[in-house]
Amino acid sequence: MTWQWIGPTVFSLTLLPAGTAMAADWVPGRLRSRLTPVRPRGWALLAIYAPAPLNAIPRLAGATPEVTLAGVLAGGVLAVGGCVLIAIAARRTTHAAR
Repeated sequence: MTWQWIGPTVFSLTLLPAGTAMAADWVPGRLRSRLTPVRPRGWALLAIYAPAPLNAIPRLAGATPEVTLAGVLAGGVLAVGGCVLIAIAARRTTHAAR
C-alpha cells in the first residue's frame, strides 16, 4: 500500500510540472535545441504520466477489480499513445535536420 502512495507522489512531483511546462512550450534556452519540438514532447510526457494516477487511485479507493482493470487499461493506452507521440516527434525532427 505504501508504494501506491509513493508512486503517484513521485510522478506528480517530477513528470507533471515538466510535462505541463513543455506542453505550454516553455523549456530553458539551453535545452530547446535538444528537445525540439517541445509541445508534442510535453503532451507525450503527460500521457506517459497518466498511468500512475489511473492505476493507483482506484486501488487506494478500494474499487472493484473491474474498475481497477479499466483504469490500468486506460493508463496503458495513454502511455502507448505517449510513446508513439515521442517517436513521431523524434522522427519528424530527424527528417527536418537532413
